[in-house]
Amino acid sequence: MQVITGIENIRRPLIHPALTIGNFDGVHLGHQALFSKVRDWAERLKGQSVVMTFHPHPLAFFRPGNGPAFITTHERKLELIAQAGIEVTIVVPFEETFARTSATQFVQDLLVDRIGIKAIVVGHDYRFGKGREGDIDFLRRMGERHAFDVDAVSGIDVEGTLVSSTLIRQCIQGGDLREAARLLGRPYEIKGAVVPGRNRGARLLGFPTANIDMAGHAAPRRGVYAVRVEIDGRLHGGAANLGYNPTFGDTALSLEVHILDFNEDIYGKTITVRFIDRLRDEQKFSGLEELVRQISLDVERAREILIA
Repeated sequence: MQVITGIENIRRPLIHPALTIGNFDGVHLGHQALFSKVRDWAERLKGQSVVMTFHPHPLAFFRPGNGPAFITTHERKLELIAQAGIEVTIVVPFEETFARTSATQFVQDLLVDRIGIKAIVVGHDYRFGKGREGDIDFLRRMGERHAFDVDAVSGIDVEGTLVSSTLIRQCIQGGDLREAARLLGRPYEIKGAVVPGRNRGARLLGFPTANIDMAGHAAPRRGVYAVRVEIDGRLHGGAANLGYNPTFGDTALSLEVHILDFNEDIYGKTITVRFIDRLRDEQKFSGLEELVRQISLDVERAREILIA
């Protein structure tokens, strides 16, 4: 997939492009349905399938430091868009000048003159331009004027549930990782470097753990989870604790993963933790003996879930 970062780097109109536009946080089943429509239009037009997305996310621009935690990092989002079969992704840096662009300028200057669109696929409630002034009716009028088709897609329903990034984020933060996976079309994951922890896992508890830097990800509800861990392209089972380790009185949130049947030095490596199911809430134990007994039960329960 070709990635073009910055409007100024679109040197010439693309080849009969069919385009969709959005933030696409999570690249969930609803987003994937849009991408499928874009591919269909591109095939019909004998042109290119194109996604336009934004970085940073507009909410991070309008509410700096107070926006939502995101389901996917920008890098992972691009990987997932590529896996969906899109040929070109245009990344628009969302900043002050772009935020002031009117709906007319957006369509005329960017979509028509610079990209050369022949079809655009958007959600039924899509709005754009300064003050969100542009809507589907406006797009259709512009399409008639500039000879491009507009395909407005209704929300994607998965067995009675309307898929949205907001709902998936709520599922993740509420600990319902099975529902999040159902709406994403894959398990929720956190990708991060293995960083030094508190050196308790193997030394005190007999269960070595990898401490993961989870910066930039939506944190699931505190507790213990059955997970799958990808290291160097290989998958391993595991049990993960996400929380504050109340038995030890810690104050910093941490993600610690015990990888089943694994004994390699992975400090500094970037690994991916995929959340399969929630085992229990985080809790405070009376001491090490009770904690070790519960960890043993957690590990066996995780093993059972991952084998099933």
